[in-house]
Amino acid sequence: MAYRVDLGGTRHRFDDLPTLLARASPARSGDRLAGVEARSDEERVAARWALADLPLRELLDAPVVPYEGDEVTRLIVDGHDAEAFAPVRSMCVGELRDWLLSDEADGPALAALAPGLTPEMAAAVSKLMRNQDLIAVARKIRVVTAFRNTIGLAGRLSVRIQPNHPTDDLAGVSASVVDGLLLGCGDAVIGINPATDRPTHTAELLYALDDLIARYGIPTQSCVLAHLTTTLEVIEAGAPVDLVFQSIAGTEAANRSFGIDLALLEAGCDAARALGRGSVGEHVMYFETGQGSALSAGAHHGCDQQTLEARAYAVARRFEPLLVNTVVGFIGPEYLYDGKEILRAGLEDHFCAKLLGVPMGCDVCYTNHTEADQDDMDVLLTTLGVAGCNFVMGVPGADDVMLHYQSTSYHDALYLRAALGLRPAPEFEAWLGEMGILDDAGRVRPQLGATDGAARLLSAAAGRS
Repeated sequence: MAYRVDLGGTRHRFDDLPTLLARASPARSGDRLAGVEARSDEERVAARWALADLPLRELLDAPVVPYEGDEVTRLIVDGHDAEAFAPVRSMCVGELRDWLLSDEADGPALAALAPGLTPEMAAAVSKLMRNQDLIAVARKIRVVTAFRNTIGLAGRLSVRIQPNHPTDDLAGVSASVVDGLLLGCGDAVIGINPATDRPTHTAELLYALDDLIARYGIPTQSCVLAHLTTTLEVIEAGAPVDLVFQSIAGTEAANRSFGIDLALLEAGCDAARALGRGSVGEHVMYFETGQGSALSAGAHHGCDQQTLEARAYAVARRFEPLLVNTVVGFIGPEYLYDGKEILRAGLEDHFCAKLLGVPMGCDVCYTNHTEADQDDMDVLLTTLGVAGCNFVMGVPGADDVMLHYQSTSYHDALYLRAALGLRPAPEFEAWLGEMGILDDAGRVRPQLGATDGAARLLSAAAGRS
């Protein structure tokens, strides 16, 4: 079906829905690389004009990737909740935008609507929104999950400790973990990107993290971000797996390039739940996404990268994860060229995920050859905090020495908590107080007395405990 609009005496034609969505997207290098970006600002405005009048029902009836050849599309269509969709069924995309920004669209209303929205609907409405609109709507939505602590509550910001090491040296990893704990981080997860995917190596890291968590009674969870097949192998061997990790994308072909499909994800979820290692909840999956992954795999089906990113959240939603985050600037400038494009993508991703009921965090990051710097990341970090992001990364010095990219530091997370009056997950906050890491005002001020918990943690990092 073609879409036409007259603008300023010029008739613009968009041959199909993927073309309309792509032309309506804000400028970004990945869509330019794919050849789907609007050819002028005028065409972009015309596409948004046409998109605003598009009935939401058309986005359900005409998915951007054909139903017959893509299991992600089948998941989206077959799992659609018509009853939840009913309140907005008669709306067009522009009317949905207006309603989302209204007082009527409060937290409970948005939570009830989430199962009735498809990723294409979320992506479409985001293309009509300014950055402040994306923030205003997302901050109304809380998606709360739990394993050994509770993540996503209002007024809270969690942090993943990311203690990566070029050789996975246990002393180096331990020092990074303790550094993060002493700075009040680690309630989202202590998650290591391993330098190698060998099962024996993965198990060694898991046992080390499990020992630390058990020894100090830390109400958090661990994860070694190995491939799902490796994690399944170490579960079978008896390793202490808390969360199952996997990178996911928005098309079947892109997921296949990661070596996964929906059946394998279900097997991983079932295996982790069967271990019963959670204490306050059983959300056991951790997913990472990122705009451009389908394009980089040659699996984008002529669609824009942000719409396909939103489709990845349908995959995540199916498995009720504890954590999901977009690694927003990690793929590189071929997909998000500079700080402005990264900022926009991060806010889009957070908005679309929360709108679809996904517990969203963000790796606020960029590669060293991108036209961006830490000031750009400060802006994205702050705006995501205002928007109610569930968690961010804590990397020593904000410089990942194994993956060689720039992220956010433990101190960046402390800045955000202090600036916006945010606190860690409640169970983790209580533990920080018991360990003498928080002072009476709830600030991170470790008291390193001889019998103090903080001192014992330092001893552990030095191998003396």
